Amino acid sequence: MADVIVCALYRFVRLDDFSDLRQPLLKTLERNGLRGTLLLAREGINGTVAGPRAGVDALINHLTRDPRFAGIDVKESVSDRQPFMRTKVKLKSEIVTMGQPDIDPLRDAGAYVEADEWNALINDPDVLLVDTRNDYEVAVGSFEGAVNPETKNFRDFPDWVQDNLDPAKHKKVAMFCTGGIRCEKSTAYLKSHGFEAVYHLKGGVLKYLETVPEQDSQWRGECFVFDERVTVNHALEPGSYTQCNACRMPLSEADRASDEYEQGISCPHCAGTRTDADRARFAERERQLELARKRGEAHLGDSARDVIESNRQRKRAAQQAQRGSD
Repeated sequence: MADVIVCALYRFVRLDDFSDLRQPLLKTLERNGLRGTLLLAREGINGTVAGPRAGVDALINHLTRDPRFAGIDVKESVSDRQPFMRTKVKLKSEIVTMGQPDIDPLRDAGAYVEADEWNALINDPDVLLVDTRNDYEVAVGSFEGAVNPETKNFRDFPDWVQDNLDPAKHKKVAMFCTGGIRCEKSTAYLKSHGFEAVYHLKGGVLKYLETVPEQDSQWRGECFVFDERVTVNHALEPGSYTQCNACRMPLSEADRASDEYEQGISCPHCAGTRTDADRARFAERERQLELARKRGEAHLGDSARDVIESNRQRKRAAQQAQRGSD
């Protein structure tokens, strides 16, 4: 199969007519053989799609014919297979959900730092380096010395800031995320709460890996991505992790060697949390996946982010129910 171009893009821009943009955008994706998901909201556009070089170029040309998308942030990598199963354009209230409707990245975002200047910034001993991603992403890889907030989802980040950061103490704060979009909001949130010197990595980890030679890199591990590649290495090639088809958590070689790992049914992250009915359902799903693979077909499934969050919500609900019965 020819190389598949994976294109991650976003732009914060006022789109009062965002619902009108959905259908033309979906037709452009379908007409050009692109799969993946784009999100549209009044605050802008965000998403990742994949397909042929000509298809990605056609999408960017379609978007930039609208002057509001001039300067859209685009990052590309290459895969030897299509990492997405579906083609979707969704209308949302936010293009990245933080749950802070008063935050305006167009007005308040922190200072951009280019990838080739990032090392110098984070080596400053006065700079506090914060990873704004979720705990399962940080577990796969992060910058050396970065603080891990251990958040379960991005909505948890404001509470972590309230409990752990102080503008009087933390004079310089640098933050990063996968593609740069979460940091647009996280830095804006800090600035709205009195932090003055706030920086973020322009283009995120993906741009850093693309720009900085591996021998000069301060990134350790791999980078989690929300598609079927699961992770990418420093060369932006598919990494060494796979994903549990039951809970969608990333799995290392050690995880897959565990007695708790059963392909498609359980892993060390979810073993013991499933009923017999769950296990039977996952076993049947795995059988259908295998049949689809043999036929060379894509098996439709939920996105990694959606399934991980769904499982977390189910686990929290079960814990709350248990506390209520104690």
